[in-house]
Amino acid sequence: MNDIILEYIRNEYLDEDEIDDVDLDEHTPLISGGIVDSFSLVSLKRFLEKKFDITISDADASPEAFDTVARIAALVSAHQAKKGA
Repeated sequence: MNDIILEYIRNEYLDEDEIDDVDLDEHTPLISGGIVDSFSLVSLKRFLEKKFDITISDADASPEAFDTVARIAALVSAHQAKKGA
């Protein structure tokens, strides 16, 4: 799951010249680090909902929850578990 999210972020939010300059991993600050902004957060949320067949409430789509790939993956996993319950 982390690899899918990382690939999406690289492809959607980093320019070609930034890809080599940004050390992007599952703990890289995305929002506080300026990689993802509030508009991008909305598109990232929609991508996650479609890709993983979940619904993320606006309350759950907080900047804190979306600040690292690890946090995003935890959020997606929690929503998948709710859906499967």
